[in-house]
Amino acid sequence: MKKKLMAVLLSCTMVLAAVGCGASGGATQSSGDAGEAAPSAEAAEPAAPEEIDVASLDPVTLKMYFHGSNVTDDSKVLEEVNAYLKDKINVTLEPIWGTWGDFDQNAVLALQGGDDIDIYFTCSWSADEYNKFARDGYWVRLDNPENNLIEKYGQDLWKLLPEVLINGATINGSDGYGVYAVPGYKDIATQNCWDVNVDLLEKYGYTLDDIKNTDYYGFEEILKTVKEGEGNDFYPLLIEGAVLERMVDNTIIVTGDSATGNFMSYYLDPTDVSKPGKYGNKLVNKFETEEFKKFVDQTRKYYLEGFIDPAMGNKNQANDTRTNKQLSGEYLIGTQSYSLGYELQASQERGIHVEMVPCTDAYVDTTSSQGAMMAISTASKNPDRAMMFLNLLNTDPTLMTLLNYGVQDIHYTKNDDGTITFTDKRADYQPWTNGVGNVTILPPTDAQGTDFWDGFKSYYGAAKEIPILGYAYDSSQVEAQMGAVANVVDEYMLSLCTGTVDPEEKLPEFLKKLKDNGIDGIIDDANSQLDTFMAAKGQ
Repeated sequence: MKKKLMAVLLSCTMVLAAVGCGASGGATQSSGDAGEAAPSAEAAEPAAPEEIDVASLDPVTLKMYFHGSNVTDDSKVLEEVNAYLKDKINVTLEPIWGTWGDFDQNAVLALQGGDDIDIYFTCSWSADEYNKFARDGYWVRLDNPENNLIEKYGQDLWKLLPEVLINGATINGSDGYGVYAVPGYKDIATQNCWDVNVDLLEKYGYTLDDIKNTDYYGFEEILKTVKEGEGNDFYPLLIEGAVLERMVDNTIIVTGDSATGNFMSYYLDPTDVSKPGKYGNKLVNKFETEEFKKFVDQTRKYYLEGFIDPAMGNKNQANDTRTNKQLSGEYLIGTQSYSLGYELQASQERGIHVEMVPCTDAYVDTTSSQGAMMAISTASKNPDRAMMFLNLLNTDPTLMTLLNYGVQDIHYTKNDDGTITFTDKRADYQPWTNGVGNVTILPPTDAQGTDFWDGFKSYYGAAKEIPILGYAYDSSQVEAQMGAVANVVDEYMLSLCTGTVDPEEKLPEFLKKLKDNGIDGIIDDANSQLDTFMAAKGQ
């Protein structure tokens, strides 16, 4: 069975990239995978893109700030990149290789200091957060009716992007409702799944259908059987508290709230994630819903029956304990935020047969759609050329491969089947693949295989957009209340979501402290902004 699993997954697994080495520029995707950007209410019908006469362009140097890089030697890469760019758009690129450690502080300082950097990595989770910095006037609106850079120089790129990505990038910024950054085409969907140790499940006479045909509230018999068989020191339910709650209650992270424990929630319809759930297009304090009360009561029951390790309720132990037990296969059912092909990786790492059972269809929310983007700074002296560059980078496989993977026969070699194999020199040049742009035009690696493009397109192309896609909360008017509520959430949420405290005692106490610290005012403010956003969106 393991061999069969590996063979099936190898044929469709995507990790970060997808095949494609065709002609640059105007390539299009198969029907249903991509869409044109919907014009804003102010915009006219798209004009024909301007023809670029390279001979007439003055030479320009563009500075671009990347995130997550591990680059110690880019000399050979830049030599080839800049020779290529000179012929295409008469540009010299000067990359700034921000790392996971220094990007947040240095990029924000550069922006606030008005540095002459043209293009910045931004996203829903970085310190130069896309929505806030768009509202504060740091990013150029790319579809501005008075100077529509997308229509002029970016139509090839826009044809390659799935419509859901474009919709996720369309937000309320300093120049109105529009697009303020180019979204990276990467692993864009969210799907929470039950992570199942199939070997252990089958050892006790159960099958995957027994997991698929029930839900969280129906796991008790299976968990009890395995617990009794494996002993008192075995905890069959391996959970990450916050993820577990979202899986069971079908709630999502609200962008703008993520740093505070996700106390405001939007409820999805689990049968069709493109539709609003029980509470409609409204945000709620999820901790006072009947869904949350039912969830914490069941979780407490599972904890008392010995199904959940007490370490899961200790924030200093939970992550390490969970990781160690995953890797050793010491669990039956776990929680997992899924990425395509993770079954294969997990099975190989853990030495067991791992399968994922989804709680809902894959969906695209604001956080995932804005996971990696490139914005043109309003301090840029060459925004038109910057847009030309972003269009070329995201549509031209030669340029994307050079900038992302390096130089052929130095950083990688090309195989007869079209895949590539990295050399030892790749260690000197490792930009963060998802942070560079459209990974779908990269060649596949030998580990990924020749045919994973179809798997990528099928999975991520089928992901539905949630009704409030693009919405992000601006908490600038209630920062003191947000901080106070965040402290309360930090005190109670993890223990309630892992069953390590009694909800009959702690939940009322928790709810009172939330109200005393201003949660109702925050929710009202967030819903007022959501109403404005949905009106601008035309819904």
